Amino acid sequence: MYNFPSKLLENAVNELAKLPGIGKKTALRLVLHLLKGDTINTDALGESIIRLRRDITYCKECHNISDTEICLICSNFQRDHSIICVVEDVRDVMAIENTNQYKGVYHILGGIISPMDGIGPGNLNIGTLVNKVAKGEAKEIIMALSATMEGDTTNFYIYKRLKEFNLTITTIARGIAIGDDLEYTDEITLGRSILNRTPYENALVK
Repeated sequence: MYNFPSKLLENAVNELAKLPGIGKKTALRLVLHLLKGDTINTDALGESIIRLRRDITYCKECHNISDTEICLICSNFQRDHSIICVVEDVRDVMAIENTNQYKGVYHILGGIISPMDGIGPGNLNIGTLVNKVAKGEAKEIIMALSATMEGDTTNFYIYKRLKEFNLTITTIARGIAIGDDLEYTDEITLGRSILNRTPYENALVK
């Protein structure tokens, strides 16, 4: 326990320590750093966080974090809108975009099916994906979820929901180790996994 000389200091440390991966010691170091810096920098940080929560929106097409109703990827007519890459969250979009190997669009589920955590299909953006496919514009769906049991369960559920439609369903190549999250995969491996994707039916053959 720290013996804080100021309640304001203690409150700031406690709030920062609520963030993932930040303990009290790190939070204290960050707060003291902010106190030593220019007030204008601290004000800018505070304002950016307030505006983030107040003004951020989500793309109505793919559910990506955006500053506008339609995100920059979905509004880009140079992207191939007939190819939809299904991912868990925005971190996966950022990871795939960093490979510069994918020119389609995305659909963010907002998580994966995990009964242990109380997350079922109804808690995810699966219905909007089905509605998007039903419009008949999509030609290929790429399953790009983490190589975990929950990811595979989600892949299979989506496959069952979409297999009635006339489109190709693929999955990224398993150059990614079992249990790995996409955001921690190096760009070269992830890029090759996108380029060397395979029919999803092949993943069902044991």
